[in-house]
Amino acid sequence: MSSKRGVSSSTKSAAASIVDDKKDSKLKGMSGDCSENVLIEESCWKVQSVEFQSIKDDPGKIEAMTVQELRATLRKFGVPAKGRKGDLVFALKHFMGESSQELEERVSFNSLENISLQKNTKRTSDESCVVSINTVSEVSGFKQSKRRMKQSPVEDEIVKVGTEIVTTKRKLSIKTDDLVTLPQAEPWTVLSHKKPQKGWIPYNPRTMRPAPLTDGNSVKLMSWNVNGLRALLKFEGFSALELAQRENFDVLCLQETKLQEKDVDSIKQCLIDGYENSFWTCSNAKLGYSGTAIVSRIKPLSVCYGLGIPDHDSEGRVVTAEFDSFYLVNTYVPNSGDGLKRLSYRITQWDPSLSNYMKELEKSKPVILTGDLNCAHQEIDIFNPAGNKRSAGFTEEERQSFGSNFLSKGLVDTFRKQHPNVVGYTYWGYRHGGRKTNKGWRLDYFLVSESIADKVHDSYIVPDVNGSDHCPIGLVLKV
Repeated sequence: MSSKRGVSSSTKSAAASIVDDKKDSKLKGMSGDCSENVLIEESCWKVQSVEFQSIKDDPGKIEAMTVQELRATLRKFGVPAKGRKGDLVFALKHFMGESSQELEERVSFNSLENISLQKNTKRTSDESCVVSINTVSEVSGFKQSKRRMKQSPVEDEIVKVGTEIVTTKRKLSIKTDDLVTLPQAEPWTVLSHKKPQKGWIPYNPRTMRPAPLTDGNSVKLMSWNVNGLRALLKFEGFSALELAQRENFDVLCLQETKLQEKDVDSIKQCLIDGYENSFWTCSNAKLGYSGTAIVSRIKPLSVCYGLGIPDHDSEGRVVTAEFDSFYLVNTYVPNSGDGLKRLSYRITQWDPSLSNYMKELEKSKPVILTGDLNCAHQEIDIFNPAGNKRSAGFTEEERQSFGSNFLSKGLVDTFRKQHPNVVGYTYWGYRHGGRKTNKGWRLDYFLVSESIADKVHDSYIVPDVNGSDHCPIGLVLKV
């Protein structure tokens, strides 16, 4: 990735002189020793790193920049600088999601490992070195498409003119066998939000999850809207078996299985060893629709299906398992639908009925409510809040209902309690490839009774698991 700095008019004149002198095979102001160029380039990277950290520490600087300043800064970091001011602001904020550590690694990678200086056996007066570059500059966190360098590329050459560092263009000799494609950045680690607030940071499970408990007195629960279980079992990517091996969960709650009752027995044959306890409910009102399940290696004390209200229970949306110290309620909350056709049903009937059901269970022991609750409660929970004010899952009515029926009645949003200023999504629509750019929604939750909120050791998202438009979420509870 090339470094560029602002150059005064006098410096530009000096640079032009150097270019002219190169044509005459007399390169001035530059030592014949190639190692000096490396030192200059490293110095330039250090300046860029300082500037990166300065902007990262005060994101408000981005909004205050002019269009010209935004474009200059983006180009300095190797990010495309096209579009209006809003696009440029978004691009720079998007890029700033990169951590300082990642920048340092990238700086070191480019300045020390990727540039090897070779002595040219036929050295000419206008070129003292041949530079081999092993990789291509990649736009971190903004453009994640892999690129290959073209033949006879042109790269910025770092030139020292007095006390200033300027750049000229030169051709590079490339060993194509040594070209390496950098791995794509993990999109969820980049702050992606249309209207980010000061202090918001992206969710990174590699750095934000606490150390595992070692005393054994805990239970790990997971929840996943699989958007069709049969399709997921055929998925060639990360499998449920690998998820179980990696996370070693005790209980897995599934939503939107889309199974019919006739499918359940065959699906049970596919269950992972050690998880013999499974409980399924399917939609009778509409076949191959909705559906929930609990798969557990701990045998529950009791299991029940639905809310006990026929009008709500025909779509297979609720399974409840009773364990020694809590009830686990796995639910797939109805979507308000296109045109918000079911909005009234959702906020006047379903939410109050589920809330009352939870309060009844709480009379005997604490409750954990999990699943796809089909509501992004706050603006931090959705990439584009302004553009979704009348979208199912983010209407003011649904958000108020979520607060009044659940949070105001003693249930705690465990992820938000653990990560108050973290932007973490659990759903990305297929239509616009939202997962690749982390333009998502947080629709999946673990809500727990206030009485056990302090026993939550970890509430987390597993964004790297594909196979559905949702990803799994997890909860580690001390018992």
